[in-house]
Amino acid sequence: MKTSWKEELQTLLNCDLKSLYPLARSLNRKLYFYVGPTNSGKTYSAMQDLKKADCGIYLAPLRLLALEGYEILKKDEIAVSLVTGEEQIFDEDASHVCSTIEMIDFDMDTDVSVIDEVQMLDDKDRGWAWVNAIIGVPSKKVIMTGSVNALEAVGKIASYLGEELEVVKFKRKNELKVLEKATTLREIEDGTALIAFSRSDVLKYKQKLQKYHKVSVIYGNLSPEVRRDEARRFREGESQILVATDAIAMGLNLPIKTILFTTDTKFDGVSKRLITPNEITQIAGRAGRFGLHEEGFIGGTSKSILEHIQREFNAPIKTIKPPFKVKANAKQIEELASHLQTKNLTKVLEFFAKNMIFSGPFVAANLSSMISAAKIVDT
Repeated sequence: MKTSWKEELQTLLNCDLKSLYPLARSLNRKLYFYVGPTNSGKTYSAMQDLKKADCGIYLAPLRLLALEGYEILKKDEIAVSLVTGEEQIFDEDASHVCSTIEMIDFDMDTDVSVIDEVQMLDDKDRGWAWVNAIIGVPSKKVIMTGSVNALEAVGKIASYLGEELEVVKFKRKNELKVLEKATTLREIEDGTALIAFSRSDVLKYKQKLQKYHKVSVIYGNLSPEVRRDEARRFREGESQILVATDAIAMGLNLPIKTILFTTDTKFDGVSKRLITPNEITQIAGRAGRFGLHEEGFIGGTSKSILEHIQREFNAPIKTIKPPFKVKANAKQIEELASHLQTKNLTKVLEFFAKNMIFSGPFVAANLSSMISAAKIVDT
């Protein structure tokens, strides 16, 4: 009996994500989760595994981290390409690729992949990229690195995939202390990073501090070349103070001794709110780089900010719970467009967001930014 158009569409909308990545399913993958706090050596260990592989891919949350991974591999004379949304450096002989996670190639078969900062799967705007990568990266050995709040989530996804998961636990290599009193701008010492949550605040603090110190800045809108040079200046001691947004929370290897929060609130795209224990822990962990400092310190530039940091730093970290967000892949969009008999990308994405049903602990990601872009494409 011939299936109707409606039945075919219903089959398409009841999505088993596993089946969308046949190459990953064919590889008999094994999953590893290198779990622990910042400065525990988990990413270092993952990168050592990547170096030993005949071919591999490093998937980073930030362009700067993809670049850092690229430079680490190049230093060991490993042929590697860099692929981010802003820059591509291709080596024809490359056995390895360092990439931002959204730029993953699901058709490139590798021996080892490293998915860094896997707790980002809970991010409301970008979390889908981590979930899709865990499900679909075509590597025999898939290493995830991240914090303990992602442990349950990774376990649930591994269970859905029916793939073996090995958890490797890491401990922080040196002590992290919360300062007892607030630190004013005049008291700031060399090796300090000030954290602000907006470009305007970063530039404001740079202006105040550069009368007395050489200052580097890192924030999202800087070009790759400038960001790279600012990080290098601080790393090599050409500047003594770093002023940055929470971009540095994502594992940049910088010789920071003390992290000072200049605010305890941030705008999250909807409203201004207090920063959470998860955010504080992730950022604070960058203080006291192992091998450079015996201990790290965190504090605030005012009494009220410091009190919030002291209170929240020791609060329990919130475990990431399902459902986990996923995004349509190219094949799904093509099939939906064909069934709906339209080439209007906006209509296809809106239909996907409203009607898609997933097997497993998943839900369609918020596609508002994609739909906004699709409207421009469609016109």
